[in-house]
Amino acid sequence: MDDRQQIVKQVEDWRAAGKGVALATVVTTWGSSPRPVGSKLAVAEGGAFVGSVSGGCIEGAVVQEALDAIRDGKPRLLDFGVTNEQAWEVGLACGGKVQVYVERVE
Repeated sequence: MDDRQQIVKQVEDWRAAGKGVALATVVTTWGSSPRPVGSKLAVAEGGAFVGSVSGGCIEGAVVQEALDAIRDGKPRLLDFGVTNEQAWEVGLACGGKVQVYVERVE
């Protein structure tokens, strides 16, 4: 089973168990972003997750935003990189920039 199949199966299992789920997708990269466009991370209520949008650099921040999206139903476009205001708080260790779109799975 490849990564995408694993993510789809896990989302289906969480939804079948009645859990709220959000999906984060890499939509833009620049420089040496560790994951390509289309990479996905699925998050369930409670904080369990599967997949990756950065190889560990920003997953914690993306999981928190996904939990917020599960609660409020609002999608968000997140920007991470060495040039934004979060660079000292959350950034890509390898440099570059990544945009991640987060939305609740209905």
